[in-house]
Amino acid sequence: MSDSLQEVYHIREMRLEDVRRIILIEREIFLFPWTEMNFADSITAGYYCRVIELNDLLIGYGIMMIGPDEAHILTIGISAQWQHQGWGRRLLQYFIDLARQQQSVAVLLDVRVSNGVAANLYRQLGFEQIAIRKGYYPAMGGREDALVMRLKL
Repeated sequence: MSDSLQEVYHIREMRLEDVRRIILIEREIFLFPWTEMNFADSITAGYYCRVIELNDLLIGYGIMMIGPDEAHILTIGISAQWQHQGWGRRLLQYFIDLARQQQSVAVLLDVRVSNGVAANLYRQLGFEQIAIRKGYYPAMGGREDALVMRLKL
C-alpha cells in the first residue's frame, strides 16, 4: 500500500444510509450474508458500527459490541477487490484500539474453520483460539464450526 493511499482513507461511524452499499459487499464476500435488518438493528442498538472509506468509496465495514469486560467483533468485511492489501488489518486494529479505549480486557471474535486467511490475520495480531463452536455457521450442505478467538488487552 503506497503512502498516498494511507492519506486518503478514513474510518467513520456507519449510518443507516450506508447499509445498501454494505449489503452489496456482504453479498459479494459471504455465502450466507447478514441482512439489511441485521445491520440496521446493530446501528440502532448502539453497537460500534464503522465503515472504512477510500476516496469516498466504501470498501469495508465492521461491527463490535462492548460488554462490561470484553468487546466482541460481530462482523468485519472488506470488498473483494480491496482484500489482501492491509485494509482488514487496519479496520481490525481500529476496533482493538477502540476496545482498549473503552477499558475492555479482551476482544473476542468468531471465524469459520474454513477461513484460514482471516484466522491467520487474527493470529498475527495476537488472537488465540480459545474454543470451537460446533455447527455455528450455516454452510453449503449443513453447518460449519467456528473458531472462537480472543485477544487479551
